[in-house]
Amino acid sequence: MGTEIIGVVGAGTMGNGIAQVFAQSGFSVRLVDVAQPMLDRARTSIEKSLGRFVEKGTLTAADREAALARLVTTTALEQLVDADYVVEAIVENADAKRMLFVSLDAMVRPAAILASNTSSISITMLGAATKRPDRVLGMHFMNPVPLMKLVEMIRGQATSAETMATAADLCAKLGKTAVEAADYPGFIANRILMPMINEAIYAVMEGVGTPDAIDTVMKLGMNHPMGPLALADFIGLDVCLAIMTVLQDGLGDPKYRPCPLLRRMVAAGHFGRKSGRGFFTY
Repeated sequence: MGTEIIGVVGAGTMGNGIAQVFAQSGFSVRLVDVAQPMLDRARTSIEKSLGRFVEKGTLTAADREAALARLVTTTALEQLVDADYVVEAIVENADAKRMLFVSLDAMVRPAAILASNTSSISITMLGAATKRPDRVLGMHFMNPVPLMKLVEMIRGQATSAETMATAADLCAKLGKTAVEAADYPGFIANRILMPMINEAIYAVMEGVGTPDAIDTVMKLGMNHPMGPLALADFIGLDVCLAIMTVLQDGLGDPKYRPCPLLRRMVAAGHFGRKSGRGFFTY
């Protein structure tokens, strides 16, 4: 009995991208969200994304229809009772995730694996909230999920080798490259990315360069496809601040102190692209 039915909880940008890649790869997918409008928006954006693949010629129209037919959206968490594997992609909040893992643990089959798409929250803590910590892991996809090849797989303190192997096998079926990270704050991606973004913000605050100058140096000098400040605007400055706080609290080193300018911009409601204004105007 392999992994056939995939549950995805949370129909935001990440959740619908994750649901899409599983459906595209032949899995039966149930996408759950508390809000029906979120589910409607998710289906529309998945249809658009698959449509772009068809236009590019990387997906046939028949495959697109088949993928959409494999995707069920629902507001009922109970629809996941027979899921083999569940990926949680709700808000990046430890308490909300913990409560969801308690509910999922009580509902899904004992053999089912529970994965979190968290980018910085402790997998060990989420596993400990369940009666199956050996079957809990982190599966951190990158945005936009249909295009980005990496999945950061996080092994909690109690995660079994079998669980990691099942997850690695799924990544291969999705055409993704899995990289294993230990369960320390920020894992690999954000442990390295966020301090770089934070340092770029310090450079703005201290007048080392304009946002445009800093991003140009990183793009043309370091060959980054996007400068750190434009990337921070894309991620959301509120999210960047939350992850820096996780790093600072979890590692206790002053080098992870969020830049005061970052705090001030978030307090002003300048979150980047989603609010129309961050280091750049949108």
